Amino acid sequence: MTKICVFGAGAIGGYLAGALSDAGAEVSLIARGPHLAAIREKGLGLDIDGAVRRYDLPATDRAAELGPQDYVILAVKAHGIPKIVGDLAPLLGPETAVVPAVNGLPWWYFHQAASGTALDDQPLQAVDPGGAIWRALGPERAIGCVVYPACEIAEPGLVRHLEGNRFSLGEPSGEASARVKTLSQLMIAGGLKAPQKKRIRDEIWIKLWGNCSFNPVSALTGAPLDKIGGDAEARALVAEIMAEVQTIGEAVGAKFNVTIEARIDGAAAIVGHKPSTRQDIEAGRPLEIDPLVGTVLELANRLDIPAPALRHVSALLKLQAETLGLYVRP
Repeated sequence: MTKICVFGAGAIGGYLAGALSDAGAEVSLIARGPHLAAIREKGLGLDIDGAVRRYDLPATDRAAELGPQDYVILAVKAHGIPKIVGDLAPLLGPETAVVPAVNGLPWWYFHQAASGTALDDQPLQAVDPGGAIWRALGPERAIGCVVYPACEIAEPGLVRHLEGNRFSLGEPSGEASARVKTLSQLMIAGGLKAPQKKRIRDEIWIKLWGNCSFNPVSALTGAPLDKIGGDAEARALVAEIMAEVQTIGEAVGAKFNVTIEARIDGAAAIVGHKPSTRQDIEAGRPLEIDPLVGTVLELANRLDIPAPALRHVSALLKLQAETLGLYVRP
């Protein structure tokens, strides 16, 4: 039986844990606080379309209690990984794969990237200061994962699924590996969509396109996607940021298979939805600024590519987050 530890059994982690358990995997959870207490008392609850299922899964805040795994899914925010990297050692056997289910450019991004730049086989400092994650985990363990579902913790111990069920997977090298195939098959058996992507980085950039533009604009204004897309000046700013991001992404080998206007139209069609950064502000949670924006600006700086619009909204977003006490420095 495949052993999988979900480190960070919050909204996305809890949703994944339920699906993988349904698929027959041996799933364990790392959680903390009232959420952990509730899971221990009555199991992990997963609410999908109003129907709640309970999963009696091993749950702890101490990884040493679980032992080596076949897969460790990191479902904490990207800026939280440096804080927990030292706790992962008991979960890692010689062949353990690590799957960061995070937003933005991940710490492993330039492992086997073949971008043709001096960045290849180097950690991203904006999310991995000093390369601590790179050294502690080893980039060869990483499997790329792009997360699309929206979920929330309705109450301690209960995860509510809101929309989406797709998690794209891929090796940094682009190869069709057995470990990605196994994980994809388990996710599919659990009711998820889990396509295996040869060019997982392209999909990371397509999602990041929106994260770098709609997220800061919504965070600063409070406006949902449809309002931003329908306002001529806000839409022009989003398009300007996307053009800068595309130039940076293409400089490290990414391919954008949709147009900027189509990407904006797709986001603006989601009526009333506020991106995660604005949701974090309204909930008083630390903001994912460096994984979403700081990493792209790091590349712009190192490749000497101007990105004035992105730089300006990033500065405003950091000032807002610092004023609210919600900025986590790398």
